[in-house]
Amino acid sequence: MLVKGRNFSLDSIKRILLIQLGDIGDVVLTTPTIKALKENNPSGEIFVLLRENAGGLIEDCPWVDGVVLVSKDKRKFREEIVYQKDFLLELRKKRFDLAIDLRTGTRGAILSLLSGARLRLGRYADDGRLWRNRLFTHLIRPENELNQYSALHSLNILAPLELRIKNTSPELIVTKEKEISAGNILRKEKVPPDKPIIALHPFSRWSYKEWPIRNYIELINHIGSRFRTSMLITGSIEEMGRVAEIVKRSKIDVYNLAGKISIGELAGVLKKCSLLIGIDSAPMHIAAAVGTPTITIFGPSSPITWAPRGKQHYLIYKDLPCVPCRQKGCNNSEVSRCLNELSVEEVIPVVDTKVLKVETTINQ
Repeated sequence: MLVKGRNFSLDSIKRILLIQLGDIGDVVLTTPTIKALKENNPSGEIFVLLRENAGGLIEDCPWVDGVVLVSKDKRKFREEIVYQKDFLLELRKKRFDLAIDLRTGTRGAILSLLSGARLRLGRYADDGRLWRNRLFTHLIRPENELNQYSALHSLNILAPLELRIKNTSPELIVTKEKEISAGNILRKEKVPPDKPIIALHPFSRWSYKEWPIRNYIELINHIGSRFRTSMLITGSIEEMGRVAEIVKRSKIDVYNLAGKISIGELAGVLKKCSLLIGIDSAPMHIAAAVGTPTITIFGPSSPITWAPRGKQHYLIYKDLPCVPCRQKGCNNSEVSRCLNELSVEEVIPVVDTKVLKVETTINQ
């Protein structure tokens, strides 16, 4: 619902700044919004402002004309002043007509104002009435988003533009160069090329979303004993130790990619996989956006909001009356009973069905 400003057209808009300062998964879920803006204003230019760690996902996007990256590197005071000054000067040089901030934080609101755009569209913040909301010329207050797929949340902010939206599914483009790079990575890690590849991503920035490591080890050993597949594990540099533990305790060969590839390379690697098994985290969204089927283990977060759409994507969650609670673990304790009590035996039937389908398809 539009609570400030009036509807307007993109006809006179030549350059748009889209601000998405969320996590990597949020960036993936923003791709339908980027595409909708480009399809409705093909002669205009779209620049996307992101955190530096997400730039590799969008740099090859055919609907984007430029990427602006925000660095969070630690600097000395004088260095920080110089960095911020140079950053803002470069931003204003682009002469944006419209700035769209997709979140309710203050940093995006300030950047939309400092961009110099005469039109500034944002999401109404309940706690931003004193000054934050005043920085925008147009404000949207969407309704009933708890029952809506998260990819639609960014599209909701575009309501004043009255766009024709053809597709609401997240999509990441993997260029030929990145496909070749992904193939080289798999060869370097000696992943067999003659078997379907199953990727596992057991980790999240938030521990209350994670299924216990011992369960992944048991699941890996089960899959290895029944199916002819290659299995690899993805993760960040910080997660390398936990991946090493899984690899060491597994009875079959498991290929460790944790900390070895960039976020852009991850998209290419996941496109070459036949299946991703993991939890509610960024790789789930990346896999779905490059067309790879997923099996996602959900805990307190809501599949209605976060699960990929489509028959190729499977969900697993504990059948408890409190699921999903949408909290940070039970009573916000950072511990999730629904995940800790979800047994491997409850997961195996779904995994067996999907892996068998993968194996059959590859062998046909």
